[in-house]
Amino acid sequence: MSLTTTSSEAREKARRSGVVARRVQAYSILVAWAILILVFTLLLPDTFLTVQNFTAIANSKTATVLLTLGLIFALSAGEFDLSIGASLSLGAAVPAWLYTAHGVPVMVGIAIALLCAVLFGLLNGVLSVRYNIPSLVVTLGSGTALIGLVAGLVGNSTISIKGDWWNDFLTHRTFGLYTSFWLVLLIAFIIWYILQHTPIGRHLYFVGQGREVARLAGIQVNAYRYSSLMISATLGAMAGAMLLGNTGAVQARVGQAFILAAFAAAFLGSTAIVPGRFNAWGTVVAVYFIETGITGLQLLGFQAWVSDVFYGTALVVGVLVATLATRLRSRLSARST
Repeated sequence: MSLTTTSSEAREKARRSGVVARRVQAYSILVAWAILILVFTLLLPDTFLTVQNFTAIANSKTATVLLTLGLIFALSAGEFDLSIGASLSLGAAVPAWLYTAHGVPVMVGIAIALLCAVLFGLLNGVLSVRYNIPSLVVTLGSGTALIGLVAGLVGNSTISIKGDWWNDFLTHRTFGLYTSFWLVLLIAFIIWYILQHTPIGRHLYFVGQGREVARLAGIQVNAYRYSSLMISATLGAMAGAMLLGNTGAVQARVGQAFILAAFAAAFLGSTAIVPGRFNAWGTVVAVYFIETGITGLQLLGFQAWVSDVFYGTALVVGVLVATLATRLRSRLSARST
């Protein structure tokens, strides 16, 4: 009787430890973010903790947030989409080129780019799913080819749509924040609901965790793999359209600079809010956590190279924390059974 009681107490203790560890991990990035803000505020009392600085941070990263929200669909299904930069270039440069060179309304150009992105994601799905080529290889090749085609089509010069209604609409300020920022929050909310509170989200995570197990459970694994790559490409093109509206001017190869940032934010975000899963709010927090650090360092006098250091470090740390957290949860789960 005493042995049974002791065993039950041990399992309960292990279960509670697991719950505490998960909660600490879930919100540790928010604590780290607060500490980061405090440090830069003390170092830069006149320039960092200002409304202008924080609105600039919020407004400047809306395209990155949207791009990463698309990427987490592919990652959740176990696919690596390295073509997201090309999708962003497609959504940014093609509508701008159609507008300036052929007089096509920007929204029509965006619709054309989104349709092309859907077909591009479908192509990635066919090559990866139907022909069983690893998505890492497929998207690296297809993304390189697409960004080359975009550059060949529109040229390498900067294309501007400043003054167009799309530019005016997305940069309209409400409480100091762009319309694009509020739109991204709305999209993040929708994605959060889909991933966390619908069968679609649960099935997507099951596919990413184990395709054979998911298939035996009756889940249409291939359909989810196709869909994840198509959503990733489509939201990537939407991010490009948002970047075009925010800045008013883009170049054909603009998307190449966003790939590392998106992967770093996705993996770092998977350690927060809903640890162990690529999730919407973790992604949003991760993007702005990284940008806060980069902005603070640049205000301290560091050059532009610091962003590459920060993104690379965030990617490695995100993967490392996710791996260690998975091992810890496995140990605690083993102790509780």
